[in-house]
Amino acid sequence: MTEYDLNAIVTPYVTSYIREKTVQKDELLREIEKYAEENAVPIAEPETARLLSVITKLVRPERILEVGCAIGYSSILMARSLKPGGSILTLEYDKDMIELARGNIKKAGLEDTICVREADARDYLWYIDEDESFDIIFLDGPKAHYVHMLDDCVRLLKKGGLLISDNILFKGMTADDGHFVRRKVTIIHRLREYIDALMEHPQLETSILSQGDGVALSVKTMSDKERFGY
Repeated sequence: MTEYDLNAIVTPYVTSYIREKTVQKDELLREIEKYAEENAVPIAEPETARLLSVITKLVRPERILEVGCAIGYSSILMARSLKPGGSILTLEYDKDMIELARGNIKKAGLEDTICVREADARDYLWYIDEDESFDIIFLDGPKAHYVHMLDDCVRLLKKGGLLISDNILFKGMTADDGHFVRRKVTIIHRLREYIDALMEHPQLETSILSQGDGVALSVKTMSDKERFGY
């Protein structure tokens, strides 16, 4: 196995060009980007962040569920495009991240809009009732757990709602055995299972993009009632 190539998904000159053109105009989000870079905190890649911004502006969601809050970057970005009175529930397991996220959300004046809940999403999603359905679910937590959360994500997504899954190509390792490192083998196998499950799911229509670290966009095309007949 070879050490993975950081530019395995998109060639470096294309990435550089896109990022040069993708300028973040929001001052607070720029500050968060700088903090994340200096402290090795994983947040959405610039081009993925812009995709999120465009999608939320198109959808104008009322309710968003985010799995993996980190320091609040994506939550704040998406909250800018909610319908009036809309809300975001974001789940995070790391206490230090939660503290930083809540501080950033307060700076953004969004503490009444974004609820950061300390939870292990893999367990917590099961407890959310279908009546609390979401227009968008952004999956950006532990990659090896995506496949285990899919059924609940579909259950909690409104018909016509959008499931956005980040980092599914994982520096190109998901697509090619020659690009992954042995210590990542479990994550890679589970991401491959997840992609297969997305593409074969009877309630979803999915497109995989080579955006950032790989993004899957999945639209829920039928309700549970339509699928199961109850």
